[in-house]
Amino acid sequence: MIATKETVIGDLLDYEPEVAQFFLAIGMHCLGCPVSRGESIEEACAVHGTDAEELIAAINEYLGKKEEDSKKKA
Repeated sequence: MIATKETVIGDLLDYEPEVAQFFLAIGMHCLGCPVSRGESIEEACAVHGTDAEELIAAINEYLGKKEEDSKKKA
């Protein structure tokens, strides 16, 4: 999975729950809220005054490393 501005937070968390750490680090503590799970990353960042591109880059870097690690173990 690759995160984009349009990625719905709930879908991303369902795919990889550990990405919650990136949202929590920038002050998005409402991840359990039904509204936040239905928002896109871009929408949530706008509400929280956060740079969506920066968050997406960090998430995608994490997901890429995790995928590489799982391929090494296989």
